[in-house]
Parts: sequence; structure tokens; C-alpha cells
Amino acid sequence: MIYRTKSPKETEKLAGFLLGKIANTNLPAGGKKAIVIALEGELGAGKTVFAQGFAKALKMKAKIKSPTFTLMKRYLIPNKLKTKSYLYHLDCYRLRDHKDLAMLGIEEILNNSGNMVLIEWSDRVKKILPKNHIEIHIDHIDENVRKITVR
Repeated sequence: MIYRTKSPKETEKLAGFLLGKIANTNLPAGGKKAIVIALEGELGAGKTVFAQGFAKALKMKAKIKSPTFTLMKRYLIPNKLKTKSYLYHLDCYRLRDHKDLAMLGIEEILNNSGNMVLIEWSDRVKKILPKNHIEIHIDHIDENVRKITVR
């Protein structure tokens, strides 16, 4: 599916809408692994804005910032989803490859059904992404317009 947004607010709202679709599709199945959303797009495309909208839709109070320097942030999800406890937000921009994530315990995170995982710059760690991950590519069309492709 392809969407167009004309402002950061619209991108955030789209993230909330997509969360609803993802939750309805993936949560009732009672999967044994985390829900993984791979965010791709050039620098400044809106990956972090999308992550912020996702967190707002989860009713999280924490301010989501890009974890470029810390690589990963973990946030408690309010008990609205009942089956998901934590949102992990990773920024793989500075990584060489998926091996750099091993020290962060990524395998355990991805194998825990209580987790939702947003990975910015996911193209750098494709080898560790589960087969059923959701890929969201954000194209920077102009100052405010974004083309968002969901696969």
C-alpha cells in the first residue's frame, strides 16, 4: 500500500492508523515472536516522526527521540494491547551490519512475543529481520510531502 502525507502531523496520524491495522492483523494470532517494523528512508525522510506517531497511538507518555547515539531505547507500553509489553526503538544508522546488534541482546528481543520493535535504517541489519516483518519505506518528496510504502 502507498500513502502520501503532507505534514509531520499527518505522518504521525498515519502511523497510528497503521498500528491499528497491524494490531488487528498480528496480535490475535498469539505469535511467539515480536512484531517487527522495519523503517527505511533517507536521512530526514521522517522515520523518527513515524515512530513518534506509533508511540502516541500506543498512548505512551514518553517522548520518542531517535536513538542514533544510544542505538536502542526501550519503552513500556501501557496495557492497552494486553499482549505487548515493550516497544523497542532501534536506530541502526551507525552500524556496519547485524552483528553489531548481538551485544544488545537483539535475538532475545526479537524472540519475545511481548515486544514490538521499530528499526530505523533496517537495511543495515536485514539478515536478522524475521520473515514476517513489516517494511515501511518513507520517501522525502519535498519539504513536507512524504510517500510512505507499506509492504
